[in-house]
Amino acid sequence: MTPLEPIAPAFVDMAHSIVWASVASVDANGRPRTRILHPFWEWDGTDLLGWIATVPSPVKKNHLAVHPEVSVSYWTTNHDTCSAECLVEWYIDDETRAAVWDKFATAPAPVGYYPRIIPVWQDGPTSEQFAALRLTPYRIRVMPGAVMTKGEGAPLTWSA
Repeated sequence: MTPLEPIAPAFVDMAHSIVWASVASVDANGRPRTRILHPFWEWDGTDLLGWIATVPSPVKKNHLAVHPEVSVSYWTTNHDTCSAECLVEWYIDDETRAAVWDKFATAPAPVGYYPRIIPVWQDGPTSEQFAALRLTPYRIRVMPGAVMTKGEGAPLTWSA
């Protein structure tokens, strides 16, 4: 059992059931900006990695060039929450972009979707408007809603 067990599987299950996350980055002046994104997480029994299919906007590129980290936070109406603080790397090579495209296109609902539904991605994974962000968590937290609403159990946390 790795130090991430059983937290990583619980994190992936909760994140993939909630799907949409608030993702925060920080600019060169230390000002945060959040956006709603749709990460896809992979747990192989040893490593937890996240992938975000996204438009490589100037704002995102500038923020991540200065501070290559993001905070990813999920919440749903029953108060289940999970979060990950991550190192971030851009991937703009064709092979990785195609692989990330396929991850989203072949994943089961609700986390899976066909990326071509995004209007600027009509040209597929080699579009200049399509990039992949790889997330490598250094801290994760999973808190079922019953922890807060009923005092049952405790949050699960892990730090690298």
